[in-house]
Amino acid sequence: MARVVVVHGIGHEWSGPALMGRDVVPALRDGVRHGSGLRLTEDEVACAFYGDVFFEEGTRNPGVPPWDEHDVEDGFEAELLTAWWEAAAGTDPAVAAPDAPGTRAFPGTGRLLSRQVRSALDALSGSRFFGTYSDRMMVLALKQVRRYMNEPVVWQEARARVAEEIGPDTRVVVAHSLGSVVAYEALCEHPEWPVTDFVTVGSPLGLSLIFNRLSPLPVEGRGAWPGGVRRWTNITDPGDVVAVVDELAPRFGAVVDESLDNGLKPHSLPRYLTAKKTGRAVAEGLM
Repeated sequence: MARVVVVHGIGHEWSGPALMGRDVVPALRDGVRHGSGLRLTEDEVACAFYGDVFFEEGTRNPGVPPWDEHDVEDGFEAELLTAWWEAAAGTDPAVAAPDAPGTRAFPGTGRLLSRQVRSALDALSGSRFFGTYSDRMMVLALKQVRRYMNEPVVWQEARARVAEEIGPDTRVVVAHSLGSVVAYEALCEHPEWPVTDFVTVGSPLGLSLIFNRLSPLPVEGRGAWPGGVRRWTNITDPGDVVAVVDELAPRFGAVVDESLDNGLKPHSLPRYLTAKKTGRAVAEGLM
């Protein structure tokens, strides 16, 4: 079994473990070599794939529905959209904040909610981060996060996919975006795993909307430590809107928080993986 397991984020529902591996495995190997000089083989890295759990059993959805502002649900989806809007406004001067004059801030219901969602989608479509995303893709992302957090059939299968890749030789789990939530909860469920190092990149684990719904639930504002992990390194590009909260130590304790610059693609998994900081964090768990 692999010594390092990588867990991807949202937006890979039409991929698979082998296809994901074509990009993820070389990127991680490069990052580890650049950061430490250690040379991993292809067999030492695996990708835990869960993208297809968002499809109904026995189907492969032919496309994303023509979602727009009317399809964003009140509650979790609207709140997450607002968090992204606020984060984008905080890092991109071209994006007006939700409370700026002329915008329609949340909360709302019915037609009012739809108008507010429209304002959020319009604001994000003009940002550096979400500028290439269509409305339907942004709504798809919202719905995938909401479904993982709220639907047992989804989170159970996603965590099971991680478990399938963990073996007696696995020492490091690297997790990106929503995958960091999947991996964190899987590690908490399995303290018997031999994983010693957890590396999160572009992680939303610090966002209150996510944090307060984790399994196990936080106690008095402090999240559980993930299983038998000895070291947890969290790496974030300050411009990564999905991560929202740069530092996880205030929420979880002894997390080593680091920042880096991924250029024009702040949430890019390959860019996170090829970074020297990520490579050094992974190598530390293998030496």
